Amino acid sequence: MAVVWGPELDDDGLKWLDTAKDLAERYFAPLAEELDREQRYPVENVEHLVQSGLAGLFVPERFRGAGASFVTTCAVIEEVSRACASTGAILTAYALGGTPILLAGTEEQQARYLGGMARGEAVSFALTEVGAGSDANAIKATAERDGDGYRIRGEKIYIGNGGASQHYVVFARTDPAAGPRGISAFFVDRDAAGVEIDRYEDKMGIRGTKTSNLKLDTHVTDADMLGEPGRGLRLALNTLNAGRISVAAQSTGVGLAGYQVAAREAARRQTFGRPIIDNQGVSFPLADVATELSAARLLTYSAAETYDRSGDVSVIGAMAKLYASEAAHHAVDVAVQVYGGDGYCKPNVAERLYRDQRILQIYEGTSEIQRLVIGRALAKEALA
Repeated sequence: MAVVWGPELDDDGLKWLDTAKDLAERYFAPLAEELDREQRYPVENVEHLVQSGLAGLFVPERFRGAGASFVTTCAVIEEVSRACASTGAILTAYALGGTPILLAGTEEQQARYLGGMARGEAVSFALTEVGAGSDANAIKATAERDGDGYRIRGEKIYIGNGGASQHYVVFARTDPAAGPRGISAFFVDRDAAGVEIDRYEDKMGIRGTKTSNLKLDTHVTDADMLGEPGRGLRLALNTLNAGRISVAAQSTGVGLAGYQVAAREAARRQTFGRPIIDNQGVSFPLADVATELSAARLLTYSAAETYDRSGDVSVIGAMAKLYASEAAHHAVDVAVQVYGGDGYCKPNVAERLYRDQRILQIYEGTSEIQRLVIGRALAKEALA
């Protein structure tokens, strides 16, 4: 029995997890250090994700996807992230881009875009702007009536898989006077006139991913609107509710990688004639990490199961994302400490994991935002 708790998956989940483990061991893990060093987008890894069916894991079968449960999707994201945080982040970005289409797309939109995702045509989620990160209602991009559709103007930033995706779900104001009820969502094609990407971020971690801006002065048709007019902010928040669970799974994967390399190093390395794991100063922090990762996985998979049952995941998803990302931070911090000076220098897996992990406490809602969500919920409950 493993020390860290793990989920019991159904036969379908075990099949997909075995596929992820095979790809992780053969391709993703061996390439992780190179991708980080060269800051290179792993085209070959993406091809493996597409050809194996993992890229379309969440896509319904009628659109040639796997139709897997969200629990299975999280298990695969975790396994891929454990091997290579960059490839795990790409897979997480696929799921984030597909979620609003699953939630609000018409049958025609789902067939086109989800079917495309199963074939490797990624869709990216484009919400954040300068001055509009945690406060999504502060976005300034506009969508004004223009002939048979809308003229979208503005700039989006920090787009996961930006530049590698063919399509974007862009959120813009259709009615500036309506506040949060004046935001709508649109499909925008990367190759459309007036769409430009001119900046890629030079990131601390997950350096094998592309994170870009998106400048917009482009026309879209009425058919390119996703969901109802004025319901874009609600769609974005519902998407992020699911996205936070995916990031929790990504976090447990990175945390498990840190824990496992730390435990192996502690058992191997000797001081004063004994393995350092024999010292409580080393074994106790590892025991704490194992306990925290077990709790993080319990929260994450419970949240995923709730999502599969169409339950409300706004609070449990926030808890899972908050706790798992911070448990991962502790795990990789302990890993660096166990390696000592080697853990502070390149190339060392603990050093890389330390940098890869840090974004997990920021994107899809910072730890502070998760605490705000949970705090508001408990205040509402207390006053009920």
